[in-house]
Amino acid sequence: MVKVLNAGFYSTLQDLGRVGFQQYGVPYSGVMDVYSASLANHILGNEQNDAVIEMTMTGATLQFVCDTFICITGANMSPKLNDVSIPSFKAVKISSGDVLSFGRLTKGFRCYLAVLNGFKTEVVMNSRSMYKGVTTHFKLSKKDELEIGVCDSFTESKNALIKVKDYHFSTKKIEAFRGLEFDMLSKKQQEFLLQNQFTISKENNRMAYQLLEPLENSLKPIITSAVLPGTVQLTPSGKLIILMRDCQTTGGYPRVFQLKESAISVLAQKFTGFPVNFELI
Repeated sequence: MVKVLNAGFYSTLQDLGRVGFQQYGVPYSGVMDVYSASLANHILGNEQNDAVIEMTMTGATLQFVCDTFICITGANMSPKLNDVSIPSFKAVKISSGDVLSFGRLTKGFRCYLAVLNGFKTEVVMNSRSMYKGVTTHFKLSKKDELEIGVCDSFTESKNALIKVKDYHFSTKKIEAFRGLEFDMLSKKQQEFLLQNQFTISKENNRMAYQLLEPLENSLKPIITSAVLPGTVQLTPSGKLIILMRDCQTTGGYPRVFQLKESAISVLAQKFTGFPVNFELI
């Protein structure tokens, strides 16, 4: 079991998401950065879909009530075990009573904590991903107690040579496919989207990222149609909205891009003021 002593700014339990319920209006949810979360589970030898804790901007403080192994990936939030710094992207042995905490954010925006054999919280619609109105809790809170998998045999060195993609955190490039309404844009509008740099606004969360720079827009709204994580919508005012993991399942704004799956993960590590540019696949 893991006790939450401090939940941090916004921490949730997430797996790879809730697939197959979008026709009922249920969002996919799941980890924002699939690359980092999957890497944490891989290093521990877990199943790829095992639930992890996703921490945004600031880390949680957690006390372990059993022996286990953990792995921290994603953003660098200066993790410490019993006030002693520990490495990320590596399996770390935990003893009952140990306290894991986090400090200053130095790279990225979202950090992932995996435990050996995963967190065993409630399953709703085939997923442990927290979402308001679907699961009992939509984020972690102080005094929560989280069940984890049984700690069985594990060899710390078996995944010691994992190589981390540095560009995943440093790149400004966001790869995208043409959206269903991309060809409705004029040549000038298309060039503006592909030749200009955009800035992430303060309006960024698990539902969507808004960009500051507007695109002159004369397109009419479309008939409400399907959207999914990575869909880039163009509002009547010219604002670009990139839908993320907790997005709605339908929308009425033109869909000018659809982000590549890996690009969603890249974007999830960016925050307010960070510049990005679209690259068409």
